[in-house]
Amino acid sequence: MTDTDSPHGLFGHPHATLPVRLPPGPPWRRFGPQRPKRPHYVIRPEDTDVVNAALQLRRPLLVTGFPGVGKSSLAYAVADDLGLGDVLHWPVNSRSVLTEALYRYDAVARLRDATAPEQSGRRLPVEKYVVLGPLGSALASAAGSPRVLLIDELDKGDIDLPNDLLTVFEDGAFEIPELSRQALETGDRTAQVSLTRPAPYQAPDTDGAPAESAPTTASSATVVEGWVYCQEFPVVVITSNGERDFPPAFLRRCVRLDLRDPEPDHLKDVVKAQFGEDFSGADEETLAAVEEMIDKFGEAGRHGRLATDQLLNAIHLRLSTVRLDPHVLNAVLRPLDNTDTP
Repeated sequence: MTDTDSPHGLFGHPHATLPVRLPPGPPWRRFGPQRPKRPHYVIRPEDTDVVNAALQLRRPLLVTGFPGVGKSSLAYAVADDLGLGDVLHWPVNSRSVLTEALYRYDAVARLRDATAPEQSGRRLPVEKYVVLGPLGSALASAAGSPRVLLIDELDKGDIDLPNDLLTVFEDGAFEIPELSRQALETGDRTAQVSLTRPAPYQAPDTDGAPAESAPTTASSATVVEGWVYCQEFPVVVITSNGERDFPPAFLRRCVRLDLRDPEPDHLKDVVKAQFGEDFSGADEETLAAVEEMIDKFGEAGRHGRLATDQLLNAIHLRLSTVRLDPHVLNAVLRPLDNTDTP
């Protein structure tokens, strides 16, 4: 490895030629057509049983745990394992409302098109300006082809959002008022609306061919008299960092899974899954150093003080033959609660 290939030979060092070629990032930080497939998701057998119970019951899976234990990744693991295509993702924040997750109606675009000279006197169908959101697209799954929906960090949302979700999950249907009015005015009972297209995990090649084959999913759904009806309940994974409690009425309609802090043996399996040959092919000194990091992490990272990806970052640097001086290690493994570094 040359000086310009090593992170120690990047910023703040002289270079013979520019631009400097950066070293490969960790597998989970690589993008584009050459992005590696998602690694095997390491999960405890008892947690697998809970996931399967939610699938059998067709109930949302409410996953709780400290940041970095793999809550969101579980949704992608289920989609990969069951061959259910790309995951529909709804990241929740304090401004999130149910309607945005169900559908979007672009009234401004319709008004602009209606005032264009070439559209004079023509009726513009409302459905052309309606796109189902991630939740709406998941509920519009075709029979026999359920989609996977990740509702991320629900505890960051408005206090009424869980109960709003509860109504939709129980009814298995929702109304698009703009299309209901059109149905009454025109007598057209049905309309076709577009679905949200989630970003594929791997980008297509430059010739347009997908990087890897994925199940074909529908691009539109049928709306009947302004209503979208669920034909196949989706696989719903809801994550929460436990920042607040949810109402009992919501909790009793979910299957709850609490992902615990990983034990050392569990961490070793995660490291092997993430690094593969880079880990198994390392020399004895590097493997011993990694084992020591895992053991120290198991103790220092209790109760969410450290996230698993912080350990993976440190191990990537070690496997890349970077010298982990104390100040570098402390920067990478700084506790999330801002207490003293481990």
